Amino acid sequence: MNFRTEKDSMGEIKVPEDKLWGAQTQRSFQNFKIGKETMPEEVIKAIAIVKKAAALANCSLGKLSEEKCGYIVEGADEILKGNLYGNFPLVVWQTGSGTQTNMNVNEVIANFKNLKSGKKLLHPNDDVNMSQSSNDVFPTAMHIAAVLSIEDKLIPAVERLAEVLDGLEKENRGIVKVARTHVQDAVPISFAQEISGFKYLVKEAADEIRLSLVKLYPLALGGTAVGTGLNAPDGFSEAAVKNIAEITGKPFIPEENKFHALSAKDGILFAHGALKTLAVNLFKIATDVKWLASGPRCGLGEIEIPFNEPGSSIMPGKVNPTQCEAVSMVAIQVMGNDAAVTYAASQGNFQLNAFMPVIIYNFLQSVNLLTDVTVSFTENCVKGIKPNRIKMKENLSRSLMTVTGLSTIIGYDASAKVAKKAHAENLSLKEACLSLGFLDEKEFDALFRPEDMAKEK
Repeated sequence: MNFRTEKDSMGEIKVPEDKLWGAQTQRSFQNFKIGKETMPEEVIKAIAIVKKAAALANCSLGKLSEEKCGYIVEGADEILKGNLYGNFPLVVWQTGSGTQTNMNVNEVIANFKNLKSGKKLLHPNDDVNMSQSSNDVFPTAMHIAAVLSIEDKLIPAVERLAEVLDGLEKENRGIVKVARTHVQDAVPISFAQEISGFKYLVKEAADEIRLSLVKLYPLALGGTAVGTGLNAPDGFSEAAVKNIAEITGKPFIPEENKFHALSAKDGILFAHGALKTLAVNLFKIATDVKWLASGPRCGLGEIEIPFNEPGSSIMPGKVNPTQCEAVSMVAIQVMGNDAAVTYAASQGNFQLNAFMPVIIYNFLQSVNLLTDVTVSFTENCVKGIKPNRIKMKENLSRSLMTVTGLSTIIGYDASAKVAKKAHAENLSLKEACLSLGFLDEKEFDALFRPEDMAKEK
C-alpha cells in the first residue's frame, strides 16, 4: 500500500494514498480499534448536509469566498450521492463529542478538491468547519439523521402495516370468536374487533412518533463550542438552518437555547421513547398472532399464517411463526437500546453531552430495525392472515364465559352455578342451565345468543 504524508497540529502522519481522509481521521483510525460498528451512513450524510448549509451561509454572510463555497458544496454533494463511501472508517467508540467523525467529513471534503487539483484549496478547519464546532455540528447531524430516517423510512412502513390491518378488519366482519383475558376464556369478540385493536396499536404508536419529531426539528448549529456562538457571525445559525431545511425539505428551525442543545439530548430521548412504544406494541401484536396461529392441531389454531419456510431440521412438515419471532427479537433490541440512550442522555456534564455517538448509533439502529421488521412482518405474515372459522366457532361453542350473557337475566350467582356445573360435569351451558331449572329450553334458546354478544357495529 502506498502512503502520503498529512499534517495537523500534532505533526505528520502517514495516510493511505487512495483515501481522502487526513491526519486527524488517521489518528482516530489508529487509536480506536474498538469493535466493528462504524459511524452510521445516515450520520455521515447528515454532517455533509451541515457542511453544505454552513458553507452557503458563510458565503452569504461574507465570511467565505464563492469559490471556496463552491468547492465545499461540490464535496458535500459527492458524499450525499454516495460516491465517497470508503472514506469514513471511524468507529462509534471514539470521542464522545463525535469530533473525529466531524473532522473526517471536513478532511474528505477538503481533500476531494485538494488532491484532485494538486493544490491546497481548502483547509478542513478554517474553511469546511468555518463558524462551526463539533459540539454543535454533531448534535445537529443527530437530529437531521433521526428526522430523515423516521419520516422517510419508518413512518411509511408503519402506515403500510396499519393499512393492511385495516383491510383485514374490513374483510373479517361478522366472524365471532372467544376473547381472552388473563390468558383465560372471556366473553365473545369479533375477529374484526380483535384486528382493530392491533390496528390502533400501530396507529397510536405512529402518532406518538410523529409528535416526537417536533422535538427534533430544533437544531444546535450556531452554538459552536459551548453554546455562546463564538467564532460564528451574527445570523449564521438562522441562515445555516434555513439552508438545511431547504436541502432536506424538512421544517428544521434554530434551537432557541444553544446551551440546552449542546448539553442535553432530551429531544432524541423523547423520540426514542416513541420508538420504544412502537416496539412494545409490535411485540404484543406478534405474540398474539403467534398464539392465535399455534397448532396447527394442538394449539389455539384460530388463524392461519403464511407458510414461508420449513421450521425444523428434524420434524418434517413443521412450520414456525418466524416473522413473529423476528418482530419480538427486534422489539427486545429496541428496548435495550432505549436503556442505553436513556443512560447516555443523562450524562451531559456542564456544557456538553459527550455520549453522542453511542446515542445516535442506538437510535438509528432502532429506526432501521423497526422499519425493516415492520415491512417484513407486513408483507410476509400479516397480509396472509386467514381466519379458521371452524376452529373459532368450535371454541366459541365450548366457552363457559358466554354464560355472562345470562347474568342480567338469571343473575350473577345463578350464572356462576351454571358455568361451574357445566365445567365439572362436562355439559354444555344449555344442559347445565336447564338441569338447574333457571330457564326452560325455549327461554334459553331465545335469550342465549353468543353471536350477538360481541356487539359488532
